[in-house]
Amino acid sequence: MSQPHRERPAWVRLVNDGLAGPLADSAREPFDVEGLLGQARALTGLSDFGEGGVGGFFDDDFRTPLGLLLADLEEHADLTLVGRWQTYRFLLRLLRVRLQVVDYVKRDPGVLDEAVVEPLFVTGAPRTGTSILHALLAQDPAHRVPEGWELLTPVPPPFSDPAAYAADPRIAVADAELRFFDQVTGSLDAIHVYGARMPKECLSAHSFAFRSQEFPARYNVPNYTAWLMSCDMGPAYAWHKLTLRILQRGFPPGRRWVLKSPAHLHSLPALAEAYPDARIAVTHRDPLTVLGSVTSLVATLRWVHSDTVDYPAIGRYHADLYAGDLDALVDHSSDGVLDATRVHHSQYADFLTEPLETVRALYDALDLRWSSEASAAMRAYLEGRPKDKHGAHHYAFEDLALDRSLESARFGRYRAHFGVPAGRDV
Repeated sequence: MSQPHRERPAWVRLVNDGLAGPLADSAREPFDVEGLLGQARALTGLSDFGEGGVGGFFDDDFRTPLGLLLADLEEHADLTLVGRWQTYRFLLRLLRVRLQVVDYVKRDPGVLDEAVVEPLFVTGAPRTGTSILHALLAQDPAHRVPEGWELLTPVPPPFSDPAAYAADPRIAVADAELRFFDQVTGSLDAIHVYGARMPKECLSAHSFAFRSQEFPARYNVPNYTAWLMSCDMGPAYAWHKLTLRILQRGFPPGRRWVLKSPAHLHSLPALAEAYPDARIAVTHRDPLTVLGSVTSLVATLRWVHSDTVDYPAIGRYHADLYAGDLDALVDHSSDGVLDATRVHHSQYADFLTEPLETVRALYDALDLRWSSEASAAMRAYLEGRPKDKHGAHHYAFEDLALDRSLESARFGRYRAHFGVPAGRDV
């Protein structure tokens, strides 16, 4: 089995064994809605979470999903003390940012007039090349990609001056949160590297609405996940758009936002409604290879927080999720939800052999301006990014205890429609 578990660092074992004093004591704080809201208010000196609307922009019920999430964290997530400690801090950050955003909009209502023009979204099932495509697009000086620290703490808007931007004290705080995962596992960087100055998945903005796949990725939260899969994602995209508006406030106009998350695959109609002028780049890879890789990633993320990680259950969840999402992608590509003139499809295998040519084809298809500066920057990025820099990522479909022939048949319609080759590509 190529599962991620290895001996934890000594400090993690001490905390989880209850031997690390104050940190272990604080980790036992209960997950209670009113308790968390009260602490967020006390830490910020603010009180309005935007439940009556954010500047008249949108209304947002966040208590329902927050309550479901907290109940599942207590009943099903089986968190270690380190997992509880980190999760409590994570939830408090989300609530503090909600308070700060609502307060900022009150003080600067003009931010609601900021136009997010023709953003480019990168999506597709996880582990299909979305991250490398996003990183390459970020090299184009005409693009702006949200960095990790911006999405974690968007208020106040970052400075447009490069020197001031790079010196923002929030960078170190965000980096400590994002690097925490590998510090607990010692193995996550080989799968996916997180950092404050790196491009970040924009589903983090969904988390301010507590309607986000960020939570099932980190925790076993079955009741919350069932609710999430059928909820209205409109509030999540409202928070997403408001976050971008805040981040671009004060920046010179003209740079295109380039966003990325496989989570968009599940809510393409809501994305299209929130951003009717968006361009969308969809990446494709054999779903059976995807299932082994994404299950390995999510199992590692959950192991940050819990000693109980059910690998086959995570595999079954992802098989069901992406069988539905990829089948829906076929429908959305045919029924007008996705405007074919604004969508481009690419194969993961092409990134392995011709990465720049694959990106150039995307530019041509979506009528984006290809420049010598962008080409040179992308080439330099690829040359400075050796394969397996942080170690090899080992995973296998066989770890999932799924029937290969049955699962392959579930994705037959998707493969045929988008010409996705079967078989492992690495």
